Amino acid sequence: MRVIVTGTDTGVGKTIFCAGLARSLGAAYWKPIQSGLLEETDTEVVQRLAELPAAKLIAEAYRLRTPASPHWAAEIENVLVEPDVLSSLPPEECLVIEGAGGALVPVTRHMLYADMFARWSIPAIVCARTSLGTINHTLMTLEALRIRRVPVLGVAFIGDEHLENARIIEALGNVPNLGRLPWLSPLTPDSLQSAFGRSFSVSSIRQHYDALTR
Repeated sequence: MRVIVTGTDTGVGKTIFCAGLARSLGAAYWKPIQSGLLEETDTEVVQRLAELPAAKLIAEAYRLRTPASPHWAAEIENVLVEPDVLSSLPPEECLVIEGAGGALVPVTRHMLYADMFARWSIPAIVCARTSLGTINHTLMTLEALRIRRVPVLGVAFIGDEHLENARIIEALGNVPNLGRLPWLSPLTPDSLQSAFGRSFSVSSIRQHYDALTR
């Protein structure tokens, strides 16, 4: 099972979701491009929260110091990001791949993350806020992915409960609601594992995946 995790925005909580998903699936984790190295990287966050062994962590293809969109961080640092380098997925059969920010973040001046997702042609999970503004952002993200024929596995909500936002996105977006991960305090490996298990059904996620890939 190989799955992309993207978001409707930066800071929506998709790295935390990735940690919970990777641990629940026993999957490897890959962040193709990391921009911003001064603080804990997404790979380091996932390793800490999912308690993944080093063998389950795939090295980033590009590590950029500047905390900015990958295309701009690469230009600042005189790094050439080559889409063909990113086109080949790691060989792991069970893999969680995390994008950067939202689906329409630029990888280069000529390619968006959603375009890269289309090259990979594997299912995507969209992480969405539960709060005000999520309907518009989530429906636009779903539309952008489907225009590019990226198969959408479902939406994972993150934040405080808002039943109507979830219902209308599920209905108008014609997309499975995979569940909702609440904000956790404290956020620890144990609290995440417990909350993820209550919030999401791994067997249901696998069923949706099988339906898209069979």
